[in-house]
Amino acid sequence: MSSFTPHSKPTLVVVTGPTASGKTGAAIALAQRLGCEIINADSRQIFKEIPICTAAPTAAEQALVKHHFVATKSIHDYYSASQFETDVMALLPLFWSRGDYAVMCGGSMLYVDAVCRGIDEMPDILPEVRAAVKQQLEQEGLQPLLDELRRLDPEYYAIVDKQNTKRVAHAVEICRQTGVTYTSLRTGTVKQRPFNIVKVGIGMDRPTLFDRINRRVDMMMEQGLEQEARSVYHLRHLNALNTVGMKEMFAYFDGTMDFITARERIKKNTRVYAKKQLTWLVRDPDIHWLTAEQIAALDPVTLL
Repeated sequence: MSSFTPHSKPTLVVVTGPTASGKTGAAIALAQRLGCEIINADSRQIFKEIPICTAAPTAAEQALVKHHFVATKSIHDYYSASQFETDVMALLPLFWSRGDYAVMCGGSMLYVDAVCRGIDEMPDILPEVRAAVKQQLEQEGLQPLLDELRRLDPEYYAIVDKQNTKRVAHAVEICRQTGVTYTSLRTGTVKQRPFNIVKVGIGMDRPTLFDRINRRVDMMMEQGLEQEARSVYHLRHLNALNTVGMKEMFAYFDGTMDFITARERIKKNTRVYAKKQLTWLVRDPDIHWLTAEQIAALDPVTLL
């Protein structure tokens, strides 16, 4: 049995919440006060080519507190929640050698859960299997892969987000390579971590959140979202670009949507995404819902 007590173990403070709720600012203020660094848990902010679309921490924000996993990958790279788990678990001992705290900030709940709960061990996908699925996706679109998943693993098909290209493709890769269902490999076993985990979420009423989303999209446009999208338009088939903001701008470039409609659709689809995040978050009983100001002033020990 470990000799550690809850108050003697290091603590990972997770700052989460829906998109545009103010997570970055709250996490920076908290990390400054705790004297630690920030682990970024956002599945899109890790890509260096699209910082405006993903509302990645700015250079000024990163100068205040060091952020990890921001703009460290290219949109051409494959990256997953499983890889994120491995990378973060390898990094945390360095944090603990310097102090008692680390802050993890993000709204990609699969990434947050990967660190807090663990990801089931899955086989590494063979390059030829991944290449075949990627080629089919690029040539035929997502529907044939959905049809295949429905045949091979109807149980997972029933619950998967059918708009999430990455998850559908990965499930098909697993089924093809192993010859068994993806469902059979998902045990859901929670891994025990050698550190405390304190989860705090930024709570606010929906009208306020939706107003923040709308204003942030307008700000993105002013910052150059259209130019950023044009710079990667020729790569629109990449999974990393299958995200709100890029999809609507690509439709504008294709001529299937005018600019005003594209901008308003980004706002609408971001609000829909925020609702999905909240649906996931409210199911987690470990999250303490606070204001951004309360999180900035938080003493994590009080929540252990």
